[in-house]
Amino acid sequence: MKIRLINVSKEFKKVPVLKNVNLEFEEGKIYGFVGRNGSGKSVLLKIMCNFYEPTTGEVLYDGVDIVKAKTYPPETRALIESPSFLPDLTGFENLKLLAAIQHKISDEDIVKTLKLVNLDDEMNKKYSNYSLGMKQKLGIAQVLMENPKVIILDEPFNGVENETVKKLRKVLLDEKEKGKIIILASHIKDDIEELADVVYEVDAGNVTERK
Repeated sequence: MKIRLINVSKEFKKVPVLKNVNLEFEEGKIYGFVGRNGSGKSVLLKIMCNFYEPTTGEVLYDGVDIVKAKTYPPETRALIESPSFLPDLTGFENLKLLAAIQHKISDEDIVKTLKLVNLDDEMNKKYSNYSLGMKQKLGIAQVLMENPKVIILDEPFNGVENETVKKLRKVLLDEKEKGKIIILASHIKDDIEELADVVYEVDAGNVTERK
């Protein structure tokens, strides 16, 4: 899998948010984006998932422009901004409902993933009773559970306790070793610098690689 962004720009009501972004992502690497809140990080990730169409430019997954194809990128799972699940279902039931769409994984696989993010003790609680950190961990579990080739996480450790953050960092490094493309965005530089092979700074719509 290879992802390329070619001359990607985005405007909202003629106000530029991203300016002529050119990037390439390869398997077996973690890419980090840092920048203040409102710098355009989340917009960039949404364009990569085809949640937003770029004003100009191309988004290619293995040479296929997902914008022109009007499709979600293949083998990709993402958590962008705040996770959202059905409040009256438990954490496990929410993941089981999502897993039923493609029938790739079993109940045991779901439980295994919940253990991976330290949420197995709370998996039978209703989502409406989850704390911010628990909601975030469920969102990360949703991204990981079907073993995607591309993992996109926006502020992944928001509200998550330190013990689980350390565990999740190891999980992401293990996923990298399996040949995944992992893309992280955070305004906390430590999160990125500890994990990323390549770091990009996003500022006023410009994306530049940190040398």
